Amino acid sequence: MKLQRKNRLRALSLGAVAVSSALALTACGSDDTGGGTGNGESTAAESNIKCDDTKGQQLLADGSSAQKNAMEAWVKQFSPACGVEINYKAGGSGAGVTAFTQGQVAFAGSDSALKPEEVTASKKQCDGGQGINLPMVGGPIAVGYKLSGVDNLVLNADTLAKIFDSQITTWNDPAIAKLNPDAKLPSTKIQAFHRSDESGTTDNFTKYLKEAAPDVWGKYEGGKAWEAKGGQSAPQSSGVAAQVKQTEGAIGYMELSYAKEGMNTVDLDTGAGTPVEATVANASKAIAAAKQVGTGKDLALELDYATKAEGAYPIILVTYEIVCDKGNKTDTLPATKAFLRYMASEDGQKILEENDYAPIPPEIIAKVRTTVEGLS
Repeated sequence: MKLQRKNRLRALSLGAVAVSSALALTACGSDDTGGGTGNGESTAAESNIKCDDTKGQQLLADGSSAQKNAMEAWVKQFSPACGVEINYKAGGSGAGVTAFTQGQVAFAGSDSALKPEEVTASKKQCDGGQGINLPMVGGPIAVGYKLSGVDNLVLNADTLAKIFDSQITTWNDPAIAKLNPDAKLPSTKIQAFHRSDESGTTDNFTKYLKEAAPDVWGKYEGGKAWEAKGGQSAPQSSGVAAQVKQTEGAIGYMELSYAKEGMNTVDLDTGAGTPVEATVANASKAIAAAKQVGTGKDLALELDYATKAEGAYPIILVTYEIVCDKGNKTDTLPATKAFLRYMASEDGQKILEENDYAPIPPEIIAKVRTTVEGLS
C-alpha cells in the first residue's frame, strides 16, 4: 500500500537546528572531522567542506520552514567541520524576509522570490548592494490526508481548489468519487488545514491552484497569506502536518519531508496519461523546466504549475537563500559564504535527495556557486 511505501521514507532525527558553539568548536578540533588545521583555513576531508576563516563565528538566519529539515542536515555536517554556530529559526518565509530587510539576520530562506518593494527595502541593509535570490532547495508540496480505509486517492486541481475553498465538504462528494471509482469513500466531513503564518509554501500551493484551476481559484490574488474562507489553520509546515496526522478526515499541504508516518499523500490528475505521485523525482521533472527571470546576480525562477508533462508533479516550490550581493556584514560574511558554498556544493545538494527534497538542476546550481563566490 502507498502508506507502507511512504513510511519507508527516511526520517530526520537531527535535533534542534541551533548548534551550540561549544559543541561546534570541540568537533572542529577533533581528529574525527578532518577539519581544523589550526590556521583558520580548513577543509573537512570527509565532506570536502571549505571553511575559510570562519572558526568561532555565529550565524543567525530565519525564514522558510519548508527547508527546515534540509537546513538541519546541512548544519549537522557544516558546523562541526568549521566551528561555526548556526541558528536557523524557520519562522516562515514572511518572517525571514522581514528579518533580512531589517538587518536582523545574515541571510534568509524564502519559498518565494523577493518582491520589488522587498528588494528596495533590502538596499538599506546591503551597503552598496541589494538582496538577491539564490535557489538552493527544490521539492514537491505534498497534499497529505488521513482517511481510514482510503490508502490511494486521486484528486485534480479543480477538486483540490473546491476542497480548500469549502465548496466540497465531505469525502464522498461526487467529484471525488468520479476520480476514485474503486475507493470506498466515507461521508466523513473534510477538515482542510492551511498555514496560519505567512508562508512561501502557501504562495506556491495557491499559485498552482490559480494556474491549474482558474475557474475556481482565479478570484484570489495569491501570496504568502491564506485568503480563502473556512478551513482550519496551523503554524508552519510542521504544524499543518501534525494536525493532519491526528485528525480523521483531514487534508493539508506541506513539503514531502513532513508527509511521513501517519498520513498518505494525494496523487494528482494533471491531464497526463497517469496520475502523478508526489516524489522527489517527479518534482525534479517539473523544476527542470523552470525559467530564470532574475537579472544580474539575481537567480529568481519562474515555475510551470500547470504542466501536463508525463510524470511531472506540478505542486512544487523552490526555496531561495536571500543574501546581499554586496555590502554583507563583515563579521559574518566569511561564514555566510562558506555555508552557502557548502549548501550549493555537490555534497550539499546530495543531502537533499536523502531527505526528500529535490536538488536544483545542474545548470542553475552552477550559477548559484559562481554567485556565492562573488559575494562581498
